[in-house]
Amino acid sequence: MSDHSRPTPAAMSRDALERLLRPRSVAVVGASDKPGALGTTLLSNLDANGFAGAVYPINPKRETLGGRVCLPGVEALPEGVDAAVLAIPRAGVLDAVRALAARKVGGVVIFAAGFAEGGAEGLAAQEEIGRIAHEAGMVVEGPNCLGLVNYVDRIPLTFVETTAVPPAGRRAIGIVSQSGAMAAVLGTMLLARDCGVSYSVSTGNEAASGVEDYVDWLIDQDDTHVIAMIVEQFRKPARFLAAAARARAAGKPVVLLHPGTSSAARESAATHTGALAGDFALMRAKVERAGVIMAETLQELGDIAEIAVRCPALPAGATAVLGESGAFKALTLDLAERLELPLAPLGDADSPALRAALPPFVPVSNPLDITAQGLSEPAIYTRCLEALLGDPRVGTVLAGIIQAEAITCAIKFPPILAAASAQPLSKPLIFAGLDEGAAVPAERIASLRAAGIPWFPTTERALTAITRLTHFSARDTAFGTAAPLAVPGLASEAGVIPEYKAKALLGPLGIPFPKGAFATSADAAVAAADALGYSVAMKAQAAALSHKSDAGGVILNLTDGAAVRAAWDRMHASVTAYSAAIMLDGVLIEGMGARGVEMIVGGRNDPAWGPIVLAGFGGVTAEILGDVRLLAADMTADAVIAELMRLKSAALLSGYRGAPALDVPALAQLIVTLGQILRGEPSIREVDLNPVILHPLGQGVVALDALMLMEG
Repeated sequence: MSDHSRPTPAAMSRDALERLLRPRSVAVVGASDKPGALGTTLLSNLDANGFAGAVYPINPKRETLGGRVCLPGVEALPEGVDAAVLAIPRAGVLDAVRALAARKVGGVVIFAAGFAEGGAEGLAAQEEIGRIAHEAGMVVEGPNCLGLVNYVDRIPLTFVETTAVPPAGRRAIGIVSQSGAMAAVLGTMLLARDCGVSYSVSTGNEAASGVEDYVDWLIDQDDTHVIAMIVEQFRKPARFLAAAARARAAGKPVVLLHPGTSSAARESAATHTGALAGDFALMRAKVERAGVIMAETLQELGDIAEIAVRCPALPAGATAVLGESGAFKALTLDLAERLELPLAPLGDADSPALRAALPPFVPVSNPLDITAQGLSEPAIYTRCLEALLGDPRVGTVLAGIIQAEAITCAIKFPPILAAASAQPLSKPLIFAGLDEGAAVPAERIASLRAAGIPWFPTTERALTAITRLTHFSARDTAFGTAAPLAVPGLASEAGVIPEYKAKALLGPLGIPFPKGAFATSADAAVAAADALGYSVAMKAQAAALSHKSDAGGVILNLTDGAAVRAAWDRMHASVTAYSAAIMLDGVLIEGMGARGVEMIVGGRNDPAWGPIVLAGFGGVTAEILGDVRLLAADMTADAVIAELMRLKSAALLSGYRGAPALDVPALAQLIVTLGQILRGEPSIREVDLNPVILHPLGQGVVALDALMLMEG
């Protein structure tokens, strides 16, 4: 099935999803008692977890199964069963789905593979499943999935042998994954850490429901507080973005692992912007804008979700680190710099509570090195942690502790717990061992977790997860008030719009370009240069010539009419030598301007994700350097400036080695304006302004080049 062709069932409502995810009656098509059969494990799961609802085994070859009457076929089901699970081969799935729709079944889980991933025939069958579900208002999970586990009500509709452990009043994580295997792995990981899990859903091929449907449902569940996701492809991006924004508003963090950082762009791009704003980067910018926290690895996904669900608040602001080693202090400073994790500035002069908690020979610092003092004076952990937790400059506290073995743990863990029990934690306190593999008694780790303190075997993992959540908390999600802009005259254009036309269209809307004129003859070029005043630049103009410099299509610093005529001849000869098929519309004559720092600004209207703007350091090496940021098209100028200052070479913007500070506010305004244009003209596929010359503060910016690519 194509990315966006999956139909949405007419009655894909909270009630419809509720019937699938919290069923009171379940039909098992392909029920069996043969060891290892999918239907056998499914029935065993229901029985072992005490499912109290009605169960209808269906197998035409059996009269009874496990003491239950076995129905000969779907047609024998009573009308209105909540959920049906198809534990049968692919060949029988389509007929079974038709029959289940006729019996008004609420939701269907399809285990079988071989549909969209199996060729044209399988794709057609999957699309037919989607059509049937749409017409019947029936939810279909799958095909090619492992099913679901409702941990809250202990209902495992999966062929993986499962003991559904209810959260039992604890804060809990909901899992949504396209990959069934990864959903099971993540669930195992979280449960092994004694994290509450509410629901786990694997969506598979998403014939008639997708990740966005289940996220939307989980947001409304009082027993779900964090949503952890593994997604390889968003098939309904707009709906997911809306759900993610709703989750953030509801205070339910969404953490996403999305493979594909190495994927190429969806199609060959005509512009630098299109080449730089590949699929993964665009997706990431969009989902983060909607409030999603991105994880880089499966382990990191679990780490972030655990902190989010276990701690009383999300990490925010600056972090303080308590340690017991000078080398650990240095390593932490290095790692925090690489991660861009802000550390609270703490010193003897401004931290009286912490100063009072320490012996005279230990200076106040962050990270704090209390040396081995804790072994002889365990109360130092309590005093220092209480001081750090009470400091308004500190948003998160990490205790990096050498655990060693049971005796050392018995000395250190109780005073650390005492700091958390003196009064209810209002900010995250996280424990991380320095010595992975140390013999830490399980009950010690359990005591930390029971107190709302996550335990990590390494400080690197803890600091990475803290960083992701701190950056999330600091994210500026304010929407700009600038209205979308329509481009007069754009409706008549299609395909590649060359520079001279693009500038004529965009200039009146506030995009700053050099003064210039389009010329279709050598005489007209000389006249234009004379009118502008020398020196001038000449640039070849043709829709087929996206990157002019590659073809000798740019000649600079022409100082008189004779030079302009010579350049006209030389340029036409160069372009012909580059490609005889390219016919120039003419040339653009522009005045030479002052030098400045070369930036790139561009954007695209992605057919799935919508408008996005790209900005960074540009010029002919833009794609080599890749020092760019992807920005939402509706950001405020202040938010744009904050993103620009996160560029790798951002020091150049503020003045470097005596150079003047640059006009970043003017650049931000250009970016805001381009965002308005992209939002106002969805038919613009790509637009590229490269280079954009950034001048000193107060002197503005000027876009030297412009190229647009339209749909159609």
